[in-house]
Amino acid sequence: MASLSAISEELAEIDGQIADIFRALSNGFQKLEKIKDSNRQSRQLEELTGKMRECKRLIKEFDREVKNLEYSNDPDTNKMLNEKKQSMVKELNSYVALKKQYASNLDNKRVDLFEGPGEGFAEDNVLLASSMSNQQLVDHGNQMMDETDQAIERSKKVVHETVNVGTETAAALKAQTEQMSRIVNELDSIHFSIKKASQLVKEIGRQVATDRCIMALLFIIVLGVVAIIIVKIVNPNNKDIRGIPGLAPPAPSAPSRKLLWTPN
Repeated sequence: MASLSAISEELAEIDGQIADIFRALSNGFQKLEKIKDSNRQSRQLEELTGKMRECKRLIKEFDREVKNLEYSNDPDTNKMLNEKKQSMVKELNSYVALKKQYASNLDNKRVDLFEGPGEGFAEDNVLLASSMSNQQLVDHGNQMMDETDQAIERSKKVVHETVNVGTETAAALKAQTEQMSRIVNELDSIHFSIKKASQLVKEIGRQVATDRCIMALLFIIVLGVVAIIIVKIVNPNNKDIRGIPGLAPPAPSAPSRKLLWTPN
């Protein structure tokens, strides 16, 4: 009879993993017998339940691989592989029954392994290998595997929905963060514009003040010129203004001297 490694490396690897889990389950239940504290026993049962879940998953992978190789193997090899799978199911069911016994002792009526949502693990579903035929074991194992697969698919759906909600929330937070960043940039631009406008107003104010000073000075000069013109018109002979160039009246011309000739 050919070994599993000669038939399929994957089958041999899965068989090795299952064997390791069975050894861990055996050691775990032996350790459980020595634990007196109920809380520690409960934690130990949970750990063993996790190992049984993993073992069930591996058995199903083993079954799928056997079916994939069914047409390429001879009948004896297929029979050997099916018997191997049945022995795995029997051993796993024996550990399930043992766990049920310990859980009952701890008043823990809920069994997490192979149960669907809202359904307990009924006592008649935990069948010992001695009371079941090989075909019954296979059918019962496949049924429990299908139920567990359905529970896993539902869990995956919940996880997928949770991831989608988280992704949408992260996208919304990112959009809000970008919007806040744009608002801050716009506020900075407004502040800069206000600052530039204030400087421009100050410059315009200084320019207006300078223009007013110039206009006032021009107004004073115009007033002075007008005053001088008025004074000149009103009093053209005023000596007080003779010292001003262009405003003093012209000096009277000297009388012409006539040469008087007297005859001798």
